[in-house]
Amino acid sequence: MKELMPQEVVGNRIYLIRGHKVMLDIDLAKLYRVPTKRLKEQVNRNIKRFPEDFMFELTWEEWQPLRSQFATLNNNAEHVKITESRRGKHAKYLPYVFTEQGVSMLSSVLNSEMAIQVNIAIMRAFVKLRQILSTHKELAHKLGELERKIEKHDVEVQYIFNAIRQLMAPPELPKRRIGFHHD
Repeated sequence: MKELMPQEVVGNRIYLIRGHKVMLDIDLAKLYRVPTKRLKEQVNRNIKRFPEDFMFELTWEEWQPLRSQFATLNNNAEHVKITESRRGKHAKYLPYVFTEQGVSMLSSVLNSEMAIQVNIAIMRAFVKLRQILSTHKELAHKLGELERKIEKHDVEVQYIFNAIRQLMAPPELPKRRIGFHHD
């Protein structure tokens, strides 16, 4: 299965929407090798298994930037219901997006060997994404600590340089005039 679906392929299909890491029904249908319509049918038949924190429907405003990422809507015609209008071609139905828990729940409604293997690969991609994000947070924290230490050291180093400059400066002696002085 790893040869069929590298983690990078799955990872590139995970989006951040409404503060959740999600996958589009279109992408999941491609991975499961089923039409999007069939995937949605199974979800709708088992809708009680998919509360709002497992799955939600995108708004038009959320869908437009994602839709523009696809090369053309026609390339996805098998996965998106298309209707003709005076303005051109548009998606008739807004896509569902599934959180990690929602993707996991899909394995119970899509009962096939392929669904099981795809879910395992997707779960691994979510875990890897969490690990990467955790590493970035740790690095950002360590970088912040280092910046604070450097700022403190900069002030201390400046004091040291000032002290060295004072020691290197020739002592100021009172100047004596040469010759006969008249007071």
